[in-house]
Amino acid sequence: MKNYKSKIKLEMKIDIIGAGICGLTTAIALKEKGFDVQVFEQAKEIKPVGAGIIIANNAMQVFEKFGLKNIIAKNGNPISCVKISKPNLDEISKINLEYFEHKFGVGNIAISRGVLQQILSDRLGSESIILDHKLNRVIKSTDGFQLDFENGGQQKSNILLAADGLNSIIRKNLFQINSLRKTNQLCWRGITPYQLPLKLRNELNEAWGKGDRFGFVQISKSEVYWFAVKSFVNKRDELSVNKIDEYFGNYHPIIKELISLTPKEKIHTDELIDLKPIKNWSSGNVCLIGDAAHATTPNMGQGACQAIEDAYVLAECLGKYSPEKAFRNFQKIRFQKVNQVVKTSWALGKVAHFENPLAVNLRNRIFRLTPESVNRKKLDKIFNLDIN
Repeated sequence: MKNYKSKIKLEMKIDIIGAGICGLTTAIALKEKGFDVQVFEQAKEIKPVGAGIIIANNAMQVFEKFGLKNIIAKNGNPISCVKISKPNLDEISKINLEYFEHKFGVGNIAISRGVLQQILSDRLGSESIILDHKLNRVIKSTDGFQLDFENGGQQKSNILLAADGLNSIIRKNLFQINSLRKTNQLCWRGITPYQLPLKLRNELNEAWGKGDRFGFVQISKSEVYWFAVKSFVNKRDELSVNKIDEYFGNYHPIIKELISLTPKEKIHTDELIDLKPIKNWSSGNVCLIGDAAHATTPNMGQGACQAIEDAYVLAECLGKYSPEKAFRNFQKIRFQKVNQVVKTSWALGKVAHFENPLAVNLRNRIFRLTPESVNRKKLDKIFNLDIN
């Protein structure tokens, strides 16, 4: 029986669209199980981007299973505390992560997204990544799928995984109508050479103002990743990166310095958008994963982490069942958890952007008085990997 399963795996070729963190991690997980995998990526090369990421405890547990824990930790910075503060960095709330480090045996690592993506692509191997293949259209046929690429190339696929993000072409082509939700919040992200004061070096700090917020974290010995978010009323064009210094002029000097040290042309601008939860992630031999299935706002730092969990769970399911059954079980296992993350993250983003002074004061008081045990219980559900 074991040899039969191994033979089936070797004959089962799986195509993944998207070589982001989700697609690469999924490919690694599937190769660990003995599957033949190829990843199609629209970019002509995998190159660093100007953003950072917190690889939270749950995602680090997955990477530990693949033997990537040490290299990720070596190239990042350990984070043992998350703080919410006022614009002047006066503390509102603090979550100590050391409890989870001891419980699960791994920490939380802040790292450059580009560095992480390079670690993953190196582990997977360039022979499994097909660059310069932007998917234009996917057509379902009786014997699988036809993939049409922008460069004129075509590919027949029997088993297809969509790791192509929030604006997934596969989701648009093959699944029922689904909608993106706009937060009316604009986010700027940057990485700058900087060393935070020692007391802040192993913390993720997020300062909440009135209708805006600013977060920062050390991602290496010499670099800090920061993000700034501001609400807008009608159009995102109301806000300009050239005025970001002005928008956050009443924040702590460290925050103003981080902004001023980052060249404007290297600051990435995005509107915060999520995907309204959808009922079906799969149809036959095609399955949505990561942001293509459950894109969330970044307010809980779990977007990529949930995608990394997807990779682990999906590989476990495909190692046991036929693709259709594996995809159904995958969604059954993951559905409740990821939708709770999407829901909570959406609500947290709204709360963080209160503008009424009375509402802001009440918010800060509630967060300040929330017992650590309550926060720990919530995080325990997120950090615990569930494959049952």
